[in-house]
Amino acid sequence: MEVGFLGLGIMGKAMSMNLLKNGFKVIVWNRTLSKCNELVAHGASVGQTPADVVKKCKITIAMLSDPAAALSVVFDKDGVLEQICNGKGYIDMSTVDAETSSKISEAITSKGGNFLEAPVSGSKQPAETGQLVILAAGEKALYEEAIPAFNVLGKKAFFLGQVGNGAKMKLVVNMIMGSMMNAFSEGVVLAERSGLDPHSLLDVLDLGGIANPMFKGKGPAMLQSNYSPAFPLKHQQKDMRLALSLGDENAVSMPVAAAANEAFKKARSMGLGDLDFSAVFETVKALKHSS
Repeated sequence: MEVGFLGLGIMGKAMSMNLLKNGFKVIVWNRTLSKCNELVAHGASVGQTPADVVKKCKITIAMLSDPAAALSVVFDKDGVLEQICNGKGYIDMSTVDAETSSKISEAITSKGGNFLEAPVSGSKQPAETGQLVILAAGEKALYEEAIPAFNVLGKKAFFLGQVGNGAKMKLVVNMIMGSMMNAFSEGVVLAERSGLDPHSLLDVLDLGGIANPMFKGKGPAMLQSNYSPAFPLKHQQKDMRLALSLGDENAVSMPVAAAANEAFKKARSMGLGDLDFSAVFETVKALKHSS
């Protein structure tokens, strides 16, 4: 099976590498073409433009940084729309808002193509090990056709119905994740400043009802101020912003998420945007306490 892959950031690179390792022929494109070199060394071919990739492949997957990048790859010169046509499918696995996803879907289908949104839950390590959770919505036939690829990329794929539902589910998940990371950060600092060993806190949390892989995986690195990016903080803040906008549309009060978003914005202003989203911990540590 031959697939196109647009976008070779932290996630896209790992995902396309997995496809190659599992026998897929992959044609890759990235705005900075030098990022394709490692994939080429593992057998990938390179498309010079998104249109070039779509022309050569029946199914093209995109994994891009934000709504602006997702729209640009489709609508700009030499973009997806120039070659999408009847019989070709486009799967956008980027995390975007439902409005962006719907706009892309309408453009693709107007040219006769099939569209599926399929954002993922999971960051760098699950992408590398094929353990992502795929949240798909849109054309059911394209979903069925993509199952062999999804089985390589993820541990579970959900089909959620109409376009927009995948985007909404991903934003809800990331909103909860960002809010949890802020509460966790405050708890670790509170433990330390009140005279407790934060490592003991991690052990206690891991044995209780709120034990979860995020605390277990991120906690020890946070205590060492190690924020090697699995999921960049600037993208987490973008998702908080989009989730809050979804809350506005549906008249859902979200004070906890709003406060978390402010903390991520503060972290970005401190120059932490390219670090892992757990670097929001630094915003709590930076608040000097009075004796």
